[in-house]
Amino acid sequence: GKKCYFGGDYDGAFKYWTKSAELGNMDGHYELSCLYHQGRGVEMNKKKEVHHLEQAAIGGHLNARYNLGCEENRNGRIDRMFKHFIIAAKLGDDGALDEVKKGFQRGQVSKEDYAATLRGHQAALDETKSEQREAAAAAA
Repeated sequence: GKKCYFGGDYDGAFKYWTKSAELGNMDGHYELSCLYHQGRGVEMNKKKEVHHLEQAAIGGHLNARYNLGCEENRNGRIDRMFKHFIIAAKLGDDGALDEVKKGFQRGQVSKEDYAATLRGHQAALDETKSEQREAAAAAA
């Protein structure tokens, strides 16, 4: 799908990512949401964009969860926005953690929710640590 997309074949990317999403691939759902957002290979469609974002987020896709938070913000649903950001941050998303921190500083996120988010974020980071990754990072 990405090869098609970056080659300008948006119809091909749409077909590939549709099949991928039908098979339960969360990246496929996320990429379809991007196509519907941009109107590439398909007509822009907010309803379909959000549907695919939701499917990807339910499946644990970090960017989809973060983007749903942004969508809720645009719709003025701040409580729902922070719920999405908290979930994304607990899955390891640094940008979402920054948004939760800002919400805490403005009094929109409770101390308990912020503390739980920090713990969850750290746990997610700890899960991705390995000697191989650390060696590769040191070599870079």
